[in-house]
Amino acid sequence: MGQLRLRSSRWFAALLVAAIFVLAAAMRAQVFVVGEKTAEADVTTDFHPTHVEIPKQPLTERGHLDLIRNLESEQGFAHRELPLGSGLVLIANGNMNPSGEEYKKMLYEKGQAAAPGDRVQITSLKFESSRIVIDFNGGPYAKHRFLSHISISEMPLAYEGPIATGFRVTLLFEGSLPEVNATEVKALLDPVVDFKAKSAAEAFANTLATKVRNAVEHHQILVGMNKHTVIAAMGEPQTRHREHADNENANSPVLEEWIYGQPPQATQFVRFRNGMVVRLEIAAIGKPIEFHEKNEVDDAPEPSLLARTIANGDEQRNPDGDTGHASRPPTLMKPGEQSENPRTTGKVNMPSDDPEPQKIPPPPGQTSQDSAPSMQHGLPTPPGSMPMPPIPSDVPRNFAPTPTNTTGNPVQP
Repeated sequence: MGQLRLRSSRWFAALLVAAIFVLAAAMRAQVFVVGEKTAEADVTTDFHPTHVEIPKQPLTERGHLDLIRNLESEQGFAHRELPLGSGLVLIANGNMNPSGEEYKKMLYEKGQAAAPGDRVQITSLKFESSRIVIDFNGGPYAKHRFLSHISISEMPLAYEGPIATGFRVTLLFEGSLPEVNATEVKALLDPVVDFKAKSAAEAFANTLATKVRNAVEHHQILVGMNKHTVIAAMGEPQTRHREHADNENANSPVLEEWIYGQPPQATQFVRFRNGMVVRLEIAAIGKPIEFHEKNEVDDAPEPSLLARTIANGDEQRNPDGDTGHASRPPTLMKPGEQSENPRTTGKVNMPSDDPEPQKIPPPPGQTSQDSAPSMQHGLPTPPGSMPMPPIPSDVPRNFAPTPTNTTGNPVQP
């Protein structure tokens, strides 16, 4: 009996092991491994270098500040798959490093930060001797908080922030950093990020006339532009001067002059009056000074508001003159309805320069003499009242008699 139980337990163990192997084989058949070639098969490795004219002058402090102001928070669209982290170097008017298969390997190992067509944003800029380090979407590193390493009763004082999801592009120049502007930096980054998306400056340029818009795109100033258009075309001026047209008269018009450029470059003197460019002087070395004073924006007169003020009760008149009939005052009657008491216009009695006092007619049943008040002791006595007693001769004339009632008794005050 004991041997039988031992044999059955052995058979059960063997069957159990066989079932485990069968299940493992079935599960192994459902697992597939994604290799580097499979994951990066659709990655674009084509690269076309840019051809941007780079200035030879070194980057100045003013150019440094302009790049920060005009590049930070700018948005564009990814031109290709962009890897997480740092390590992507773009040579100005040159190749990209890494490239080809090395670029695919970098994407496979670090992961993808942005796909083609995704919106990206510049969040940080760093300037070194010959390169500009540009961080997109927060950069390749998450912000570290040292308080996360300190805990009280197994509770950390602070938690780590979100993981890094951005990337970094290093724009490398030959030699030192040149005096490039934001537009030129965007053009150099075009193989990686497209900055041709609609921006506030482009939206403003689209509202301008064709001639003015072309001048703004080519960084030219035209007589007749306003200050906003000049700033859109040339940026903020290096120098500003304000003075009155007549220095001895404080009420004279204020003239403002902006200066662009420094020798050996061409210098432009832009004069404003009432916010509009009225004079442009361009001084270049070896050339005569150019003067521009004629309005180059638009010679046509500005449109005026076609409106006419209509008073109450007036009728709209045609351009030829009157409406053809006398205008009638407004009324509440229906068309064709006649008034029972038609109003007629009579003569207006105008008052004279020396008007006579108007006589009040007497009440009915009385004559003018009865209605006229009698005077006793210099005081008027109304009709029907009792006569006042005579004043004795020894009483002064300024003495006021004691008032009495209808019975003749004195009235107590």
